[in-house]
Amino acid sequence: MKENELSNIIIGCAIKVHKNLGAGLLESAYQECLFFELTRAGLKVKKELSCPVVYKEIKLEYGYRIDLLVENLVVIELKAVEKLNSNHKAQLLTYLKLGKYKLGLLINFNESILKNGIKRIVNNL
Repeated sequence: MKENELSNIIIGCAIKVHKNLGAGLLESAYQECLFFELTRAGLKVKKELSCPVVYKEIKLEYGYRIDLLVENLVVIELKAVEKLNSNHKAQLLTYLKLGKYKLGLLINFNESILKNGIKRIVNNL
């Protein structure tokens, strides 16, 4: 399955979670519920995946963690904030670059309509 197909499934699962829970919960609650929905959909999902920084020959376990990685292709960064900002987008792009991933989804569950809180970020490898 390609990144675009996966992103459609991921967004559908995120909408299910948002319809059931609404806005106002902590990010960790949305992460667990989305993890459940994605695995229920038959997808391979990793949670809180370490994302080291490699500088020259040194691998630094600096504490970066990918919220969810789906099928080793799509990075999901979850938020539950009033409004997404450029720092959130930069964070996701950093994860994409460090892991050499092509597509990421930034999902802010603190929206009355979830589609307003979803941003696709592409890493032009």
